[in-house]
Amino acid sequence: MLLSLAALLPFAWPAGAQVRRWMVDPARSSITMRIRAAGLTQTGRFEDWSGDIRFDPAAPETARTTIEVRAASLRMSEPALTARATGPAFLDAARWPTIRFRLTGLERAGREGFTARAEVTVKGRTREVLFPADLRVTGDAAQMSGGFVLDRAAFDIGMQGPWNALMGRQVRVEVALTARAA
Repeated sequence: MLLSLAALLPFAWPAGAQVRRWMVDPARSSITMRIRAAGLTQTGRFEDWSGDIRFDPAAPETARTTIEVRAASLRMSEPALTARATGPAFLDAARWPTIRFRLTGLERAGREGFTARAEVTVKGRTREVLFPADLRVTGDAAQMSGGFVLDRAAFDIGMQGPWNALMGRQVRVEVALTARAA
């Protein structure tokens, strides 16, 4: 659901934070989705996306991330499903080529757990999501994972036509990022 990555927007950082830039390793990272359709769980994976991460490992709450995904890069289990998912009635990748995820904050929720706050933009509509996320930093390597649910109706994804009644309204998105300090 996303395209090539964008650069981070400027943010105000807490005093004393040693914010560093981290480079995403796309070969060791993934963005996937799943949805119930016609009684089956359909899964997909975005193949073309990029991300920019900035944070201080000693103060993870400083994390700011922008991920851009090329909507047309979604690959489902069958070519016909891929064509429908990226076509005009669903993601409409020709008209809305980029899906954007912008992490705006992390709050501690346990030893390695966090509650992430982000903005997701699909088809020109932006919605805030809160979700549990895990972050592990070892030296110059960082791994972050989390998942959230999007309501198709909030983004006008596949809401018109007969297939709407055959599909669940919730789309589960899972993000697993591996990055190295730049």
